[in-house]
Amino acid sequence: MKRPSLIAQIQEVERELGKRKDVYPRLVKTRKLRQSEADFYMGRMEAVLVTLRWLQEHEAAVRAAVDLGVGTGAPRHTGDDLADAAR
Repeated sequence: MKRPSLIAQIQEVERELGKRKDVYPRLVKTRKLRQSEADFYMGRMEAVLVTLRWLQEHEAAVRAAVDLGVGTGAPRHTGDDLADAAR
């Protein structure tokens, strides 16, 4: 399976946040989820979205730094190499 693009990942997180905004209030109301938990989980997913948007905004600089091995002392790697290593 092909790895999802950064744009697709952002869209998926936005979709998930929308779902949670619909579902979490009902879960809190029926006491299947505490409000503090809902807030915690929403905050985490919102942080993911902020990170992905930051990466999208700075994609060229991040790729250039990865290609050059800036500050790592490591041999040159591609973004794909790093993504594979993170799995």
